[in-house]
Amino acid sequence: MEELLLRTAAANTVRVRAPLSTYKYAAAVRKPAQEREHPTVYPIHHHHTTTVAAIVVMPETYVHKFDTPVFKGEISIPLGLYIDGKFVDGANGTFIDVINPSNGKLITKIVEGTPKDLDAAVAAAHKAFETTWGLHTNGFQRARLLNKLADLMEQNADQLAAIEALDNGKTFNWARTTDVDHSIRCIRYYAGWADKVQGKTIETSEAKLVYTRHEPIGVVGQIIPWNFPLQMMVWKIGPALATGCSVVLKPSEFTPLSALYMASLIDQAGFPAGSFNLVNGYGGTVGQAMAEHNGIEKIAFTGSTLVGRKIMEAAAKSNLKKVTLELGGKSPSIVFDDADIDEAVKWAAFGIYYNHGQCCCAGSRIYVHEKIYDEFMKRFTAHTKNLKVGDPFDPEVFQGPQVSQQQYDRIMGYIKSGVEDGATIAVGGERAGQEGYFIQPTIFTNVKPSMKIVQEEIFGPVCVVLKFKDEDDIVAQANDTIYGLAASVYSQNVTRALSTAHKIRAGTVWVNAANMLYPQVPFGGYKQSGIGRELGEYALDNYTAVKAVQVNLHISL
Repeated sequence: MEELLLRTAAANTVRVRAPLSTYKYAAAVRKPAQEREHPTVYPIHHHHTTTVAAIVVMPETYVHKFDTPVFKGEISIPLGLYIDGKFVDGANGTFIDVINPSNGKLITKIVEGTPKDLDAAVAAAHKAFETTWGLHTNGFQRARLLNKLADLMEQNADQLAAIEALDNGKTFNWARTTDVDHSIRCIRYYAGWADKVQGKTIETSEAKLVYTRHEPIGVVGQIIPWNFPLQMMVWKIGPALATGCSVVLKPSEFTPLSALYMASLIDQAGFPAGSFNLVNGYGGTVGQAMAEHNGIEKIAFTGSTLVGRKIMEAAAKSNLKKVTLELGGKSPSIVFDDADIDEAVKWAAFGIYYNHGQCCCAGSRIYVHEKIYDEFMKRFTAHTKNLKVGDPFDPEVFQGPQVSQQQYDRIMGYIKSGVEDGATIAVGGERAGQEGYFIQPTIFTNVKPSMKIVQEEIFGPVCVVLKFKDEDDIVAQANDTIYGLAASVYSQNVTRALSTAHKIRAGTVWVNAANMLYPQVPFGGYKQSGIGRELGEYALDNYTAVKAVQVNLHISL
C-alpha cells in the first residue's frame, strides 16, 4: 500500500491510501495538459511502503487495458467532474471507488462531487442557457451537435460497450448490440426533433393574434441509475439538449465510467461550455442537493420508488421544480393456453433474465394457464438451466454479475425470504462462481400472492411462476401490485391478447414479446412506477414550458 501526500493547484493537500495498482496507468494524462498543473507527490515512508516517483492524482485519465476474446485495446476515461466545459477536481479532494462486479476488485477511483460542486455546475448551466445555449442556439445547430455526438459514439461503439461490461457487468455482446446501438439511435432520434419543437396558432377573433411557444424550461437536473448507465443517460440528455435545456447530470456512483467517457465525447462534439455538466457523487449528498436546488427548474430521476418519493418531496419543499420519475416495477407475463409455448418460454426468459434481472420492466411474475403449466415449466426450467453465467467478455455468456455486493446481498435476501415463506426453488437459488457478484437464474414455484417475492421488486434474475385458469381473474392478479410499468401477454388469439393488454394497468404492454424498446416509443409507468414518459415525442414535453402570446391587433378600450 502507498500513502501519499498529493498536492495540486486545484486542491489542498490530501492523503490518499490505495494499492499501487490503482495508479498503474496514471501516466496517461488528460489533454490538453497545459490546462492543469501536475501535482507534486510527497511519499510518506512507513514500513511496507515504497517510494513512488511519478504519480498523477485525479482528475486525470484512467487507462484500462482490455485483452479479451471480444475486445482488445486501451480506453482512456476522464475521472473528474465535468463543469463548464472542463474536467475539474472536487471541492473536498475526495474520491469514490469504482468496483469491478466480476471480481469485486477496484477498477479505479473517480473524483467525488459535493453540493458545492453542484452549485458550480448549476451556475455554469445558467450562464450557458443565458448566453450560448437555450434560445441562443437554434434547433438546426442543436441537431448538428447531437448528430456529431452520435457520430462519435459510433466511432467509439466498442469502447462504450467495453466500459459498460467492465463496471456494470453486463455482457459485452449485449452492451454492444443493444445498449450502445439503441443509445446512438436515441441521440439521432432527438437530433431530428431539435428543429421541430413547435407551438400553435390559436383562433380567438380577427382582432387578435394568439400563438404558443414551446420554450426550453432552463437548467435541468438528471439522476441516472446503474442498471443501464449509457442508455439512461441518453434517454435523459437527448430530449433535454434537443429542446435547448442546460443539463447537470449525476451518474450512479456504482457505474460512472460510461457517463464520464460520454462527457469527453460531448466535449469533442463541440457543445457550448456549461450546456452539459456532470457531477459524480452519492445520492445522499449530490442527489439530495440536486433535488433541493433552487437553481434547477426540472429534475428527472430513474431508480427506486423509495428514492423517487424523496426526490418529489424535496422538489416540492424547494422551488416546486417540475419532476419526472421512472421508477420500479413488478411486471406480469401472462401465458395463455393457446400461446406458442417455445416462443413464450424464450421471451419469458428474456423478460426476466435480460440484464441479469436488473431491469425495471423485468417480467418477474409469470402466470401460466393451468392447461399448459406443466409443459411450460418443463421447457422453461430446461431453458433457464442452459443459460450461461460468467465473464461478461466471454461471447458465450448470457448473464454476467449483479452490479455490486449490495445488490447481490439484496437479491440473496429475497431468495432466502422465498424459501422461509414456503416457496419452492425449481432452479437456481445459489451464487455462481467463487468471486464476483454472480447469482444463478432462479425460478420459484408454489408461491402465494402475499409473499414478498411476489409483491416486491427484487431487481435480479429471480422469478415466480403461478397457475391461472380464469381470464378475468388473471387480469385482476396482474393488476394486484403497487406498480404499473410493463407487462407481457402471450397468445395466438389477437382478440384475447389485445383485450387483455387493454385491461392491464401498465405503461407498456408487449404482446408475444418482452423488453423491446425503441427511441420513438414512449416508456413510463402507471401507479407507483413513475410520473411522465421517457422517449418518443412525449419526452419533449418534460423539457419545455408553453408560453401563450396574445397580440392585440385592433381592440380599443
